[in-house]
Amino acid sequence: MTINNNAGVAVTALLTKMALPTVNPLLWGLYGVSFAYFAFSSVSRYYGLDKIGNSDCDTKISRYNKLYTEKANEGTAKERKSVAASMTKDYYDLATDFYEYGWGHCFHFGVRFAGEGFHESLRRHEYWLANRAGIKKGETWLDVGAGVGGPMRGIARFTEANILGINYSAYQIVRGDIHNKRAGLDHLCSFIECDFMKLPTKLERNKYDGAYAIEATCHAADKVGCYKSVFEVLKPGAAFVVYEWCVTDKYDANNAEHRRIKKGIEEGDSLPDMVHTSEVVKAFKEAGFVVEEAFDRIPMTPFNSVPWYTTIGSGWSPSNWKSSVIGRTLTHAMIICMETVGIAPKGSAKTHTMLCGALEPLATGGQMGIFTPAFYCKGRKPLK
Repeated sequence: MTINNNAGVAVTALLTKMALPTVNPLLWGLYGVSFAYFAFSSVSRYYGLDKIGNSDCDTKISRYNKLYTEKANEGTAKERKSVAASMTKDYYDLATDFYEYGWGHCFHFGVRFAGEGFHESLRRHEYWLANRAGIKKGETWLDVGAGVGGPMRGIARFTEANILGINYSAYQIVRGDIHNKRAGLDHLCSFIECDFMKLPTKLERNKYDGAYAIEATCHAADKVGCYKSVFEVLKPGAAFVVYEWCVTDKYDANNAEHRRIKKGIEEGDSLPDMVHTSEVVKAFKEAGFVVEEAFDRIPMTPFNSVPWYTTIGSGWSPSNWKSSVIGRTLTHAMIICMETVGIAPKGSAKTHTMLCGALEPLATGGQMGIFTPAFYCKGRKPLK
């Protein structure tokens, strides 16, 4: 007892000497909250988490989630198709900051070979498409559904072509313009705010040398209408190439697990209703294009030996740890703390939950071979 009393006296004397409060728990609580706020702010700024979310986050995520409830009169594929443009705009207003934080500026997947870095594989995936499309220096091409411009900047560097990004999200355009300027590519890369279903309302018909879409037109409620919109503004003889998200021949609509995976992908990625690969080819033809080639770019080969879903699968990836299971878990905990102390807006954690909810269906769909994020199709507008 004497030892304990002496220890207590010593601690009290030390705290007094340090001029720290010894009996005011409220003050200690304020110190703790201040320290936590400073720590969360510093970490979030370092990793870019301080940019996540916006003032309408809670309203938009609630509205978005309602579209996938699949109750009697709401959340059906028919309803999602009727509001596809506004639904996708809400989605990217919510998701863009998370995508930039966890994935970078290129919002897509890619084939990959052993020893190749994650971001390098995304660039190669873009360059392959640009080469296949035949993009040349000095031409003007459309990036249909351009995001924040990651692929357009890569393709502009690769080809020295002029790229006009089609985007319906004003927020993404602001971000993309900043990135273009920082990269010194604003003389080649630019954006226009436009619904890709209505390109002729903003762009001149028969003007552009070609167009490409990288995992973007999967958001279209009407594939034929989307492709027809692109067709109208291209020059005769111009090419249109896409990477589309599709279900494959292995998908069975009567299989409950297959349906669960499909719905999970649609809900987590703002797809009105994902179609079979054959529907893409059919829609190209109905829009007026002559289809020159079409095949799944994803199947593993000796040149693409690393599965596309490796980065989002189980385990930990040192090259892109933020998108690994461990990274996502830590990020979610941080976002909850940030939302609690007011650094992140209300609804940020629900948005992160929605986005992460798609990753397991994506990876499982890839492993089962019932889903592909890169069904490649090339069409050409007839000369006459």
